[in-house]
Amino acid sequence: MNSARTSTLATLRGTIGRLEGEPDGLARVGLGHASVDAVLQGGLVRDALHEVFAEGGRHGAAATGFIAGLAHRLIGRRPLIWVQQDFAQRESGTLSMSGLNELGLDPRLLVTVRTKDAETALRAASDALACDALGAVVLDVWGEVRALDLVASRRLTLAARASHVACLVLRTAAMPSASTAETRWVVRSASSSPATEAWGAPILDAQLVRNRHGQLGRWIMEWKCDEGLFRESTAHSQFMAPASADRPVETPAFGTRRRAG
Repeated sequence: MNSARTSTLATLRGTIGRLEGEPDGLARVGLGHASVDAVLQGGLVRDALHEVFAEGGRHGAAATGFIAGLAHRLIGRRPLIWVQQDFAQRESGTLSMSGLNELGLDPRLLVTVRTKDAETALRAASDALACDALGAVVLDVWGEVRALDLVASRRLTLAARASHVACLVLRTAAMPSASTAETRWVVRSASSSPATEAWGAPILDAQLVRNRHGQLGRWIMEWKCDEGLFRESTAHSQFMAPASADRPVETPAFGTRRRAG
């Protein structure tokens, strides 16, 4: 009996190891931004977990737009499931189909799921990742979510790897913690060119704070809605975005945390 259990345990560990290990020929999707794609060694790994954080609610729209851009690059013509916690929807607002359409994301490919709490959202996202017909799954939660720990992130990673479906996690008003994320981003809104008189392309301050396969960096990125890709902003050509001049050095990168119910 002990021998059989040992053999079974070894088999399970081997399976998990192969799933968590480095796969041959990682499928990557370029973002279109030459400098970012170079740091990412060609682009985002498709079959993986990627995290995007927003400081409080004030940068939630920018982070949501960034997630939408990543999803646009990853899904191609396959469907996207966006799972949103009820509290996140109350704080950040309902997803606008017309707004996503203006960003270049086809609303006909989008299925939205609203859940009563973060734990239910996590379960719904995990279930959705089992469908290999999807292009990506977005998990949109607010605040510190105890259920979204290292173990949960590993499950999401394994599910993404098994189904070849990207998992994008949007964390608003939360602090980064240990996870199996392939990449982790902190996204803020950035100023457009003062010479712009009409509505222009979205400008984002995107900081790559975790990258399992290379360097980190920070860029001012412009989302080109018509082309469906990121580019270097013509208003901000620098590679590294400097810290805000009116932010004290001792001020933490993330604002006051708010715990969701």
